[in-house]
This record gives sequence, structure tokens and C-alpha cells, in this order.
Amino acid sequence: MENIGQRRLHMLLFILFVFFMKACVSDTFPKAQNVAWSSFNFKTMLTWSPKPRNYSYTVEFSEIGQDRERSPHCIRTMETECDLTTELKNLKSSYNADILSEPMLGMTSEMIEFPYTTSERFSPYHDTVIGRPEFKIEVSDKRKVTLIVSDVQTALFKESKERLSIRDIFKDDLQYKVIYRKAKSTGKKEKFSKSSTIELTDLDRGVSYCFTVQAYLAFRPQDKQLGELSHIQCSPGEDPSIFEEYSVGVIAGAILIIILAVSAIIVIIMMCCRRKKRAQNSGKEGLPLNGF
Repeated sequence: MENIGQRRLHMLLFILFVFFMKACVSDTFPKAQNVAWSSFNFKTMLTWSPKPRNYSYTVEFSEIGQDRERSPHCIRTMETECDLTTELKNLKSSYNADILSEPMLGMTSEMIEFPYTTSERFSPYHDTVIGRPEFKIEVSDKRKVTLIVSDVQTALFKESKERLSIRDIFKDDLQYKVIYRKAKSTGKKEKFSKSSTIELTDLDRGVSYCFTVQAYLAFRPQDKQLGELSHIQCSPGEDPSIFEEYSVGVIAGAILIIILAVSAIIVIIMMCCRRKKRAQNSGKEGLPLNGF
């Protein structure tokens, strides 16, 4: 009975010791806070706070359900960010990461378990933000405009060390959304295209149109479907003829007003001329005859 009591006492002391050590670790090495993913054109960073003083951070990450890995650049670091761009190799998979608070590089600790904070899930394919595309305008017909979009380059590379474009990664999942309007109007139209060469044929002849383009990924949640909006560009236009600028009714009305105005002027001139002649004739009748 005495041995059993001693074992229970030892077990209780051991549990209290582990609990105390964990509490000490948490007090000495604060947990990371504000852990967030940020990804732009597949350049993927994990960030957190606060800036450490007498401790460091180590990042462990994995695909959901797989073994954890460590990024060699984010072990016992004093930074509050970790570049995982090249580490997340399966772009369509979902990942999460743990940020562990550990002793500084070169220091040791007898702590059994270090405090850590787990990130939210992140998928490069579904979550990275796509930047604004560049495009050129070609006018081959007065009623047809072609937009040639340059697919955005990403932070990822092929084996040949050439950069991958978003077209290389998304393939048929990539579309472009075009918003366009007449240069002198606010009414807008939209067009979606799976091609980087976009033809617009429902345009008025010779009219200048303004365009913006952005990547569109229909498979994503609605708040992540659209990339950044491009800078606006406008096609050249022609000066409209009077018949294009004004309706037939307006033109006819203007002609009628001109005719009436000219007619009124002619009538006034004629009336003035008649009065002048009458005045001259009256003057001649009042003069005396010669010889009397």
C-alpha cells in the first residue's frame, strides 16, 4: 500500500511539473498572433506578430493530412514573416502552418513543448490574388476592336527557369472579364473570354470606346473570382458627321428656323425699300414747276 501511494504521489508531482513547465514556456515565449497568409501572383508569404526579443520563431507547414515540414529559411528566425512560395509545390492543395515560439538560435531549453499558433487553411490555386493585366488595342475595322491581353507573370518558375504565367497555371480555368463603354458615355457593357485575344464586334462605327480588363476565375468563391482591374485604355475614334451627331428631326428643325429667319430678313428689307421709294416720290410731287 505504501509503494502504491508513493507511485501516485510521484505521478501527481510529474503532472504538476509538466503543467508548470508548460505555463513557464507560455509566459517566457509568447504565442504568435495575427497569423495570416498573403499571396500575390503566387508569391506566398506567412506573416505574424509580435517581433521577438528573447526568443525566436520556427515555421512548420504541411498539406492538410500530411506530415509537417520546416522551411530552412524560417527556423529559429527573429523575423515575423516566412516566404513559402517555393515550398507549397502542389498548388491546388490546401495547407496550414504552425508558428512555434522557441529559444533563440544557439540557446537551449529543457521545455518539453513550445507554444505555437496554427494558421487558417490556404490554397495557392484558390486564394492567391492576381495582379492587373496589360493589354493592347487593335482596330482592324470601324466596328471591330481586338484586345490582346498579356497573361500576368507569376513568382513561380519552370524547370528551364522561365517564369510561369497565370495561363500556364490555370490553363482553361482562366478567363478575362472586359468592361467597356463609349468614351463619351457612362453606360457599361461586359464580355467574358477564355482567350487572351478578345474580339468586340458590337461597336458603333467610328466611335471611341474605353476598356478595362481583369482575370476571372469562375471556380473560386465569388469574393475571390476577380483579379485586379487593369488601367483604362480607349480606342481612337472619328469626328462624327452632323448626321451622326444630331438626329434628323433636330437637323430639319434647324433648317426650318434658318429659312424662316432668312425669309423674315428679306421681307423686312423689301418693306424698307418700298417705304424709301414712297418717300422719294412724295418729295418730287411737292416741288414747283419750272416757268411758272
